[in-house]
Amino acid sequence: MEPIRQIHHAMLPLPDGTQLAYRAWLPEGAESKPVPAILEFLPYRKNDGTIVRDEITMAQTAAHGYACVRVDLRGCGESQGHTTDEYTAQELDDGVDIIAWLSDQSWCDGNVGMVGISWGGFNALQVAALNPPSLKAIITQCSTDDRYGNDVHYMGGCLLNDNLDWAAFFWAYAQGRAPDKRLLGDGWKEQWLDRLEMMPFLAKPWLTEQTRNDYWKHGSVCEDYSQIKVPVYTMGGWADNYRRSVFSLLENLDVPRKGLIGPWAHKYPNIAYPNPKMDYVKESVRWWDRWLKGLENGIDNEPQLTYYLQDSVRPKGDYEHRSGQWLSEPCWPSPRTSHKSFYLNNRQLLETPQPTALAEKICSPQTLGLNGGRLCVGIRLQMEQPADQRADDAGSLCFDSAPLLEDMALAGDVVANLAVRSDKPNANIAVRICDVHPDGAVTRISVGVLNLNHRNNHELF
Repeated sequence: MEPIRQIHHAMLPLPDGTQLAYRAWLPEGAESKPVPAILEFLPYRKNDGTIVRDEITMAQTAAHGYACVRVDLRGCGESQGHTTDEYTAQELDDGVDIIAWLSDQSWCDGNVGMVGISWGGFNALQVAALNPPSLKAIITQCSTDDRYGNDVHYMGGCLLNDNLDWAAFFWAYAQGRAPDKRLLGDGWKEQWLDRLEMMPFLAKPWLTEQTRNDYWKHGSVCEDYSQIKVPVYTMGGWADNYRRSVFSLLENLDVPRKGLIGPWAHKYPNIAYPNPKMDYVKESVRWWDRWLKGLENGIDNEPQLTYYLQDSVRPKGDYEHRSGQWLSEPCWPSPRTSHKSFYLNNRQLLETPQPTALAEKICSPQTLGLNGGRLCVGIRLQMEQPADQRADDAGSLCFDSAPLLEDMALAGDVVANLAVRSDKPNANIAVRICDVHPDGAVTRISVGVLNLNHRNNHELF
């Protein structure tokens, strides 16, 4: 481990004259012996918003011989300019320019990696698709390759409550807060007032754009996975909304790639819940050593996917620990996967198709889903994760299998093929996969929803 020094606050210039604020952790002597740089590019205020996790993770990573740099977006923290939306072309161009600036610093050897969770995981993928020459690898966590189909705005074409919740949070937490006058000095108030004057309320475009159009396709790397040319390590957690992206990135990218899914919610794996945590710094340094330093450490020859197979547990709103075991797959889709079909009939899940399935009717109460927990878990409040589903079951059509005679391991996608008819012009359908315990308690395993007006596709209906 190398001794490190910290740049607590400094500004870096962009080609248009805008200056962005950054913090950095560097090995001592990096100016005489340059090292690779690792960038995290976020709106969440480097000197207070992400300070706790940064001072743990960035400092430890820097001690392994890396320059770790946390940059705030335009219009956030002490950075100049304005933030107008998520993942704008300007933001991604800024990311490309920052990488060029980093590669040209005396303490950088010209090789740059990009890392991030949530927003930073999104733009790491998006910047990688622009192929800046000095970017050699990324680690993306709790992120998505599909901004319409797998984010906090819409799910299955259904508007999510998180759309407004997230817009309000971002407005107050990232956009609306003043720069730190202790860091910025004279002019902080003028910069803040200008920011407030120009600040958009992001719920407006998010509500306006309700179909999968060019607005959402921008920044969705699933539109063309081949644009990504660098190695990608994708991480997620079963308790997080973005777990699906780990599988889709492994399946569709054509670059060296690796996936990891733990029991966690929306946090870095070294500080996440539920337990067990993992040594994220150790694992990430192995990735950086291979692709930024060129060390043949074998990580690219390991199984492509490692995941935590959770045991069946009684439902709780918050878990300190989830029992289970770590498993690996050589690739995804895994050749070891087997598919099992069940058929719906007479409130049962049957293993054999029936000649005639009975029709069922349902008009669920508006309160259905209140026991579903939060979509994007991470803060550890009571009832973040799905609670006992029996209350929601009371307003649903439930189809139960016979008691399982042996363990059934579930990983990957569940597909529901349904024939439905509605007597209303607008309707949604939600499908939950649940684990029913011997005492009757019900744990939700997974959920999917569909706006039936989008039954053919999400672009035209």
